[in-house]
Amino acid sequence: MTPQGAPASGGPGRPPRVRQNRRVPIHPITDPDDDRIADYRALTDVELRTRWEPPHGLFIAEGELVLRRALRAGYPARSYLVDAKRVDQLADLDTGDAPVYAATQDVLQRATGFHVHRGVLASFRRKPLPVAADVLAAARRVVILEDVNNHTNLGAVFRGAAALGIDAVLLSPSCADPLYRRSVRVSMGEVFAVPYAKLEQWPAGLDQVREAGFTVLAMTPAPDAVPIQRLTPTQRERAALLLGAEGPGLTAAAQSASDVRVVIPMRRGVDSLNVAAAAAVAFWELGRDDFA
Repeated sequence: MTPQGAPASGGPGRPPRVRQNRRVPIHPITDPDDDRIADYRALTDVELRTRWEPPHGLFIAEGELVLRRALRAGYPARSYLVDAKRVDQLADLDTGDAPVYAATQDVLQRATGFHVHRGVLASFRRKPLPVAADVLAAARRVVILEDVNNHTNLGAVFRGAAALGIDAVLLSPSCADPLYRRSVRVSMGEVFAVPYAKLEQWPAGLDQVREAGFTVLAMTPAPDAVPIQRLTPTQRERAALLLGAEGPGLTAAAQSASDVRVVIPMRRGVDSLNVAAAAAVAFWELGRDDFA
C-alpha cells in the first residue's frame, strides 16, 4: 500500500498516479491535446500566443515565484499546470475555483512546446489596463517606450523600473505585451508591481505627458544631446524618460516631440547600450538624489 502523499506507480503500461495535495484536488492530464489545458498550448509560438492571449483576456506565468507574485497582485487564476512531481509546491496556495492540472514532463513538453524545467505554470485573467492619465497622476517619474517589441528587453526594463524608482511605464501602440510569458519571467514578476498604460496616439500622446507636468527626455546617442548627469533640477524633478527599440532607437518624430534629448556618455568608442541596460543606468541617475 502506498503511504499517503507518496507518488505511486500506475502499473505496467499505465501513467503514474499523481501525488495528491492534501489541500488541493489534482486533475491528472495524460493527453497533451486535452482541451482543459488549451491555455498552455504552443507557448513558444509568439505569433500564436499574441493572437490568443490578449483577445481571450489571459496570460501565462512561469515558475512558482512569478505565479505567487501574480496572485499577490490580485490577478485571478484560471488554472494551474504543474509537473506531477512538483504538486507539493502549491500545497499552501488557496487555489479557489481554479483547477490544478498535473502531467509528466513528456506531456508538458508536447503540450507547451518546451521543456518546463521550472515545473509550474499558471494561466491568469488579465485586469483592465488603467488609462494613461490616471497612471501619470500617481507618478513622479515614468519611462516611455517606443516600439520596444523584444519581450526580454521589455521585461528587463520593468525589473529595472521597479528597482530604481520609476513609478510607471507608458507604451507606444507598437510595443510588445508586458504580460507575455517571457516578459513576465524576465521581469521576475515586476510587471505586476509597476503600473503601465498605453499612449494610443503616437507620438501625439507625448503632449499628454507634458501637460501632466513631466519633462520628456529622449534618450539618443546624438552628438548634440545633453549628458544625462547635467540635467537641471527642474528637468529632473518630474522626468519622463523616452526610450526606443534596440537598434533603431527613437524615431525622429518621437525625438521632435520631446523636450530634451539626453545621452549617457560612453567610452572606448561605444555609441550605445542595450535598451534595458541604458534604461537601468538612466533610472539610477534620475533617482540618485533619493538616497542623498
